[in-house]
Amino acid sequence: MKQALTIKDGWLNKAEHLASPFFTPRDNKDNISLLVVHNISLPAGKFGTPYISDLFLGQLDCSCHVSFGDLKGVEVSAHCLIRRDGGIIQYVSFFNRAWHAGISSFNEMERCNDFSIGIELEGTDDIPYTAEQYQQLTALTLCLQNQFPAIIMDNIVGHCDIAPLRKTDPGPVFDWPYFRQCLTEQATRNNN
Repeated sequence: MKQALTIKDGWLNKAEHLASPFFTPRDNKDNISLLVVHNISLPAGKFGTPYISDLFLGQLDCSCHVSFGDLKGVEVSAHCLIRRDGGIIQYVSFFNRAWHAGISSFNEMERCNDFSIGIELEGTDDIPYTAEQYQQLTALTLCLQNQFPAIIMDNIVGHCDIAPLRKTDPGPVFDWPYFRQCLTEQATRNNN
C-alpha cells in the first residue's frame, strides 16, 4: 500500500527538500485558507531541467539561456513543485510565506501570499499535464486540506484567478473538472 503524504513541522514526508531563501514567516499560520496552482518551465516548454530549482534557490545562471535575461535578480519561490513524473520538491515550509502570488487578490483580500500555499506544476499553459501530476496534486491537496481545513474546494484556484491581468497559469489545458473529480473520489475512498 502506498504511503500517504503527511506534513511534519511544515514539510512533506515524501518530497525532496530544497530550502529556498525566498520566504518570510507568516504572521498567522492558522489563517492559511487558499491553494494556488501555477505552472512553470525553464526554458519555456522544456521539462526535466535543473533551472526551476536554481531559480527558486537564487542560483540561476542567467547566461545559460537567452530567455533567462528577464530573470536576473528575481526573487521568487513556491511551496512545492510537482515534476512531470509526479516527483515533488518542496522549497518553503507551509508554515512560511512563499513568494509565488505577487500582486494578487482573492475574495477582496489582497496579498495572497499571506494566506495561501503555492504549488507549481512543471508545465505550460498549452501542453497537457501528466496523469502523475494530477495524481500527486490530488494527494498533496488532500494532505493540505487535512492540515489546513480552511482550504475548502472553493479556495483552490489558479494563478490566473488571483492575478487575472498578469497571469494565465495553469492555463486552459489544466483540467479543473477532472482535478475536482479526483479530489472528490479520493476523499470518498479515504473516508471509507
